[in-house]
Amino acid sequence: MNKTVSLCMIVKNEEKTLARCLDSVVGKVEEIIIVDTGSEDNTIEIAKRYTSNIYNFEWTGSFAEARNFSIRQSSCDYILVMDADEYLDEDSDIHKACVTGFDYYVLKIKNYLSFDQTFVHYNVRLFVNNENLYFENQLHEHLNIFDERFKFVGDDVDLLLHHTGYSNETIEEKDKLQRNLPIMIKEVEENPSAFNLFNMGKLYLSLGQYDKAVHYFKLAYPLSKDSLFLPDLLTLFASTLGKLNKQEDGLSIINEAVLLYSADSEMRYTQGQLFMEVGYLKDAELAFHKCLLMGDQGEGAMVYEGSGGYRARFMLAEVYEQQRRLAESYELVIKVLEEKKTHTPALTKYFEIVTKANIPADDVHRNLEIIYNIENINDLRILIDTLYSLRHPLLNEYMMKYKIQTQPFIYAVASQYDKKYELASKQWSSISQLPDEVGGDILLLAIILQDTSLFHRVQSQLNVSKKESETLFRLINREDYSNVRLTSHLEKLLLEISRHLVTLQEFEIFQVVLNLILKGSIKAKYNICLLLAEYSFVEVAIDILSELYVEYPKDTKIISLLGELCLQSDYLEDADLLFTNLKHLKPDYNTYERCYRLYEKSKNVGAMNSIIKEIEQKYPLVSWTDALLSNSI
Repeated sequence: MNKTVSLCMIVKNEEKTLARCLDSVVGKVEEIIIVDTGSEDNTIEIAKRYTSNIYNFEWTGSFAEARNFSIRQSSCDYILVMDADEYLDEDSDIHKACVTGFDYYVLKIKNYLSFDQTFVHYNVRLFVNNENLYFENQLHEHLNIFDERFKFVGDDVDLLLHHTGYSNETIEEKDKLQRNLPIMIKEVEENPSAFNLFNMGKLYLSLGQYDKAVHYFKLAYPLSKDSLFLPDLLTLFASTLGKLNKQEDGLSIINEAVLLYSADSEMRYTQGQLFMEVGYLKDAELAFHKCLLMGDQGEGAMVYEGSGGYRARFMLAEVYEQQRRLAESYELVIKVLEEKKTHTPALTKYFEIVTKANIPADDVHRNLEIIYNIENINDLRILIDTLYSLRHPLLNEYMMKYKIQTQPFIYAVASQYDKKYELASKQWSSISQLPDEVGGDILLLAIILQDTSLFHRVQSQLNVSKKESETLFRLINREDYSNVRLTSHLEKLLLEISRHLVTLQEFEIFQVVLNLILKGSIKAKYNICLLLAEYSFVEVAIDILSELYVEYPKDTKIISLLGELCLQSDYLEDADLLFTNLKHLKPDYNTYERCYRLYEKSKNVGAMNSIIKEIEQKYPLVSWTDALLSNSI
C-alpha cells in the first residue's frame, strides 16, 4: 500500500516563486499545508489555488517553531518539507522513495547561483510523520535525527530539489543576510555548537566580514570532529584566510586537509587557488590537474559545479598564461566553453588570447560560430556584453547580424573598433550627452584621425590638467614633444591607448605613442614592455628591457621580465645570467621556480636537483618538489 505524503511549507511574501513550487508537486503529494508568517503580497491568494489548508502563524524569530507548527498540521504518513524558492524535479517519484519505510530520507538539492553557476548539497527533507521527529535551531533549522533516545534510521534517496534562492538578485531582494544575522547571533549565544558556529562563520563570510568569519571557523573546528560538514569548514576556513591575504596560513590548513579528504574537488580547487595567489604556479598546476582527474565530487555536505571540471580547467588556463604557455591556455579555454559556454571569464579569455595571437577577425568569427552557438537571448546578451567590454571588432558584426537595438554610444564604439573611423566620428558627433566610460575611446579616435575637436568633447571627462592637455594636443597633431614630462595619469591613459592601437593593428600610430611613453617613468616603460610581450612583440620588448637593464641593473621587475622573455626565446645563457642576478637581489619563491624552469629547459639535471633542495628547505608549503627530490636521492 502506498504511503501518503504531505507537503508542509512556511512562507512569507513568496508571490514570485510559490506557484512554480506548488505546480511541481501537484499530483505527487496527497496534501499541501501552507503556513504563512505575515505575507503582505499575493502569497495567500496564490496558495488558495492549490489548497485550503492555509494557516497563519505569528512570527517568533524561530524557523524551527514555524516548521514544527507546519508539520503538526499534517495528516499523512510522510512529510515533505520545501521552501517557496524550490521546486521538485519532474522525474522525482516521492511515493516510490517512501516504500522502503525508513524514518527519514536525504534528498539532493541543486542550488542555482548567479552567472549560471550551481552547487549541490544534501539534506533531510522527507521523513515519517512522528511526534518524536521535530525541528531544532532558530536559523538553519534541522530535524533531531541524531537524538539517541529514538534511534531513527535514514537513507539516501533519488529525489532532486532545485533551489533558486542563492542568486545575488534574490539575496539582495530579500535582504536575507541582514535578516539572518541577529537570529544567528542569538542562536550561537544560546547554543554554541559546531554546526551553529560554522554557520555563523559562513554568514559573516557572505557579508564580507572575513575577520569575524575566520574567528567563528576557528571556534567551530575543534568541535567538528566526524561531522559531515568538516570538509566544507576546512575549505571555507582556508579560502577566507586567503581573502585576508593570509594565503600561507590557508595553505597550512588545506595542505593537511587534502590528505584526509582526497576525493573532495572543491577542497583541491581551493588549494590550487591559494597556491596561485602566492605564486606557487607549479603546485597550482598540479592541484587543478588533480581536480580534473576526480571530477565534481565532495566528501562534505556540498559539491560545487565545475570544481572538478570547467572551473578548474579555466584556472589551469590562467596558470599556463602566467607561465607564457599561450597555446596550452587557449586549448583549455576552448574546452571550458565546450563544457560551459556561458562561463563569461572563459569567453573573455578566448577573445584576449586570439587578439594577442594576432588571429584575423574573420578566423575568430568562424571559430566562434562553432564553439559558441547562440541558442537564446541570454547567450546573445553575454556575447554582446563581452565584446563591448573588450572593444572587440566583432561587436559591430554581431550587432548588425542580430539587429541589436541599443544606445547610440554603443553603436559608435562598435563602428570605431571595426575600424570604421569616419563613421564612428559622425556617430560620436551626433550624441549630445556622452557617458564618462567612453572618454578613452574618443581620445583614441582623436589620435587616429588627428582630430582635436574630438578631444575637446571629452577633455573634461578625461580629468586632464592644462599641461596634460597640451601634451595630448601635441600627440594628436603629431607635433614635437621632446621636452614634455609625463604624469602618472597621462602614462595610464597612453598605455590603454597603446593596447587598443596594437589590437587595431595601427602600428605606425602605435610607434608615435610608444616614443612618447618611453619619455616617461620606469614604471611606464616596464608596462609598455609587458604589453609588447603579451601581444607577441617579444624581440622589441627585449631590446627596450635590455637598455633599461643597463640603466637600472638592480630593478628586479625589469630583470624578472627580461629573464622570462629570454627564457621564452631560448636565450638560455642570458636567462641564466639574469636569474642568477635576480636570486641575489630577490631570493623569493618565484625566483627559485624561474631558475628551475630554466635548468629544466637547458637539461641541467645537477642544477635542477640543487634548486629543488633549496626550495624544500626554504618553502615547506611547496609540494611539487617531493616526488622529484625522492627520485634524485
